[in-house]
Amino acid sequence: MTKKKILIVEDDADIRELLRQIITKEGWIASEAARGREALEKIKRSPPDLIILDLMLPELDGKEICKILKGNAQTASIPIVMLTAKGEEIDRVVGFELGADDYVSKPFSTKELLLRIKAIFRRLEGKEEATAKIFRTHDFEIDFERRTVRHRGKIVDLTKIEFDLLYALLKRPGIVFTRDHLLQQVMGIDAYVESRTIDMHISRLREKLGGFGKHIETVRGVGYRISEKAAEEE
Repeated sequence: MTKKKILIVEDDADIRELLRQIITKEGWIASEAARGREALEKIKRSPPDLIILDLMLPELDGKEICKILKGNAQTASIPIVMLTAKGEEIDRVVGFELGADDYVSKPFSTKELLLRIKAIFRRLEGKEEATAKIFRTHDFEIDFERRTVRHRGKIVDLTKIEFDLLYALLKRPGIVFTRDHLLQQVMGIDAYVESRTIDMHISRLREKLGGFGKHIETVRGVGYRISEKAAEEE
């Protein structure tokens, strides 16, 4: 099996060294960048399997780098774990809105960080093993392999998290998912992030899906499901 490559983007040399030791001890390959533009150049030359990205960086901060990477088709699928000293909820929400896959605040537990990275890799491996297909219903075409959604031929612009939510729900129509379950499915996180964060993403997903969004049903006190009728017209 090919070793996973992880890029550490962090301007603190001590933290970079700590992360490098953690990563190499797990058998993964670590590379490093101390500045924003340096990170983008390294990613362009040799795309990693995952990026640990500090929020506060010289030249370009982590949010700007995340925005650039997720806006480029060649790098949009690379998972990003945000690493920052800031722990406010607003920072987590901004990071997720830009497409970050997870968020860890400094000072961090090395065990926690490893668990989150492994959860992301497991999730990606599961998606690779899944049979690629195109799902058509109610004038929508959802291509799970290309990760695109079209309505009457026009692209619907979904964030990574919104697409993953739609994918998770459509795989099992009629099944109720708790908020925590959906967080773990699409973000690989747990109680460290407020589970109600998922409500914001569901709300925006419904809005972008227009009339089809009504099929994403709220189950009061539990979570969400997509109605079985959503899959009737293929």
